Amino acid sequence: MAHRILVTARRVLLQLGHDPRTVVTMLAVPSLLFTLLSWVYNATPQTFDIVGSTLLGIFPLNTMFLVASITTLRERISGTLERLLALPMGKTDLLAGYALAFGAVAVVQVSLVTALAVCVLGLDVAGPVWLLLVVALAAALLGIALGLFVSAFARSEYQALQFTPAVVLPQALICGLLVPRERMPWVLRTVADWLPISQTADAMAEVRLHADITRAFAHDIAFVAASAVLVILLGAATLRRRLA
Repeated sequence: MAHRILVTARRVLLQLGHDPRTVVTMLAVPSLLFTLLSWVYNATPQTFDIVGSTLLGIFPLNTMFLVASITTLRERISGTLERLLALPMGKTDLLAGYALAFGAVAVVQVSLVTALAVCVLGLDVAGPVWLLLVVALAAALLGIALGLFVSAFARSEYQALQFTPAVVLPQALICGLLVPRERMPWVLRTVADWLPISQTADAMAEVRLHADITRAFAHDIAFVAASAVLVILLGAATLRRRLA
């Protein structure tokens, strides 16, 4: 099983290596957006710390969601997915290989954005920087899992792109980034409290406010990780070899 996962991950990474524009986009766009955000809040650095720490998780999640969903859809359209599943390889092995490959890219992406935010743009948090990396990476892995899952329901790359405002944006709007969740209507607050992006925002807030790992942080990061695993399993259950 491990060998099949590693082989799949290696193939996906080699495929990405043949598309340098996509690689540059994945690595550069979040950093550029974060730089723009720092300019927007140049006069209010405390607001930048609050908003920036939250978006440090949302930016990688959104990028990896798009890349994972579109790449998987391309594999189905080209027939690669059907040929792979004809081999002695389970759906879970295949999706785990994709997740591992995109996860490796996410590590680089998250490291670049976090280093830029803290060392260059002056993002100030009370906790250790490596905890920011942990949360951002967990969010990126969640984005990968969601992308792999929703790709099963898209018939074209255009439809895959449409899932971003349908899946990611609503969670981002009610995660507490714009308005604290306790000030929202109770229905929205109840729904938001069970969404993984909200838990990502809460984990980032814990790192921003506390110097040590708190129980709330451990709960939030465990929730995000469990959500990613659950979505991967759901993706394996709904994965189709070809377009219907």
